[in-house]
Amino acid sequence: MSMRITTQNFDSQVLKAEKPVLVDFYAVWCGPCQMLAPVLEELENSRDDVLIGKVNVDEEPALLRQFSITAVPTLVLFKGGRSVKKVAGFQSKEALEQLIGEV
Repeated sequence: MSMRITTQNFDSQVLKAEKPVLVDFYAVWCGPCQMLAPVLEELENSRDDVLIGKVNVDEEPALLRQFSITAVPTLVLFKGGRSVKKVAGFQSKEALEQLIGEV
């Protein structure tokens, strides 16, 4: 089950995480976001070297501004407390595995 990331828990769940964290900035009304959800779930179930977090952009506008999110879905990979990769739009599991593997 993906972590629900909020402004309040962002530091502890993402920036201070011991593993890389792939954060999905999504909206419930976004079709591509809904298509991405099962891909992220499959990724989460198949890998234990990365954590998956989800930020509802309608509920967390401060995080949206902080990371300059202009489209949903946008995925940001954090490692060692900093953003290292950012991609927008629907991504396949293979593309996400490649993204994670590059870090």
